[in-house]
Amino acid sequence: MVYDAFVLLSFGGPEKPDDVMPFLRNVVRGRGVPDERLAEVAEHYYHFGGVSPINQQNRDLLAAVTSDFAANGIDLPTYWGNRNWQPMLEDTVAQMRDDGVKHALGFATSAYGGYSSCKQYWEDIADARAKVGPGAPVISKIRQFWDHPGFIDPNVDAVRAALATLSGRRETTRLVFTAHSIPVTMAETAGPTGGRYTAQLNETARLVHERAAADLPWDLVWQSRSGPPQVPWLEPDINDHLESLAEQGVTDVVVSPVGFVSDHLEVLWDLDNEAAETAQKLGLGYARAATPNTDPRFVAMVRELVQERTDRAPLRRLGTLPVWDDCPVNCCPPPRRRGA
Repeated sequence: MVYDAFVLLSFGGPEKPDDVMPFLRNVVRGRGVPDERLAEVAEHYYHFGGVSPINQQNRDLLAAVTSDFAANGIDLPTYWGNRNWQPMLEDTVAQMRDDGVKHALGFATSAYGGYSSCKQYWEDIADARAKVGPGAPVISKIRQFWDHPGFIDPNVDAVRAALATLSGRRETTRLVFTAHSIPVTMAETAGPTGGRYTAQLNETARLVHERAAADLPWDLVWQSRSGPPQVPWLEPDINDHLESLAEQGVTDVVVSPVGFVSDHLEVLWDLDNEAAETAQKLGLGYARAATPNTDPRFVAMVRELVQERTDRAPLRRLGTLPVWDDCPVNCCPPPRRRGA
């Protein structure tokens, strides 16, 4: 297969206060969520001046990847398109068509399988191509990378660095991994890829734990829950879990957000603000490990994933779960709604 471009696929985020509500309406479009509920979430963005860091983080990542491609002889023009805010993927696909691109490789800023983290990007690509119409380039999505050394190793070093900031009460220290919660029905999806999100996250957590702090107990918990309260989502929430750990005699906690590739707003608000405040209230020592962001090993990983497809380079993996390039047609359907 011949590929003639690379496109970074991401979620997108507002870059000024006036963007916040239109952005949030894009995120929940078609779900009938009233503006009153969105206004509550909007306050998280206004706390940071109405700017989500994710767009700048994507610019930085794309610049680093473009430079790495050039240094390693990969002659692919690079593009960037978002699901929910400018640059929208539809506009990017139109630009690629106008530039003569025929078949691009797409890298999504999520390491894991699942509907929102993977399948929805396939839908975004199909929708964007349909809107652009004749001549829209084909986009093949690069495989998931939850166990790639370029993702695991930066997380390992980040956990070690966070541990080094704590008091040294190692015998009562806990390592807590977090990821975005999803509806239970989504996590329980049957079929050839059912349950991959939680299984892959558990494997990532295990791989990081073994290399960073094998003597510490660890847990995988959840953050950033949204949606109607009557719809069950994965639990426990990070804040509830911190309360439970304090009751068990834990004195210090390192939180590693392995569900995310950069320090965007859900990391900054949910962990550096809410969870940190919970830990302080409970008297827990608290340190949040960094995400990969533009760590050179993560940037090199993107290139290596491209080389797997363009040069038949061997897969670099540390785990044992199945991995694939092309998802089955019936994989990871949207969650069934229970009383929503």
